[in-house]
Amino acid sequence: MSSIDLYNIIIRPVSSEKALSLIEKENVITLIVDRRVNKKIIKEAVEKIFGVKVVSVRTLITRDGEKKAYIKLSKEYKASDIATRLGML
Repeated sequence: MSSIDLYNIIIRPVSSEKALSLIEKENVITLIVDRRVNKKIIKEAVEKIFGVKVVSVRTLITRDGEKKAYIKLSKEYKASDIATRLGML
């Protein structure tokens, strides 16, 4: 997968009350991603785009048919920093 494709994987951040709570409490960032990609590709994209270390990726398909990814960052990185860069905070 080329690096141009990596930027097309992330569609938008989720800024719901639950998503903001996860940023503060569990160091997890919530994103809507392309439905066709798997967890490994999501992890690779987030690590390369934001320069962080990803511990785990959990995904689900919403009622609207979008793929939501919960990305847990390593302790040395803060999800709030990424949220600020994305304009969520």
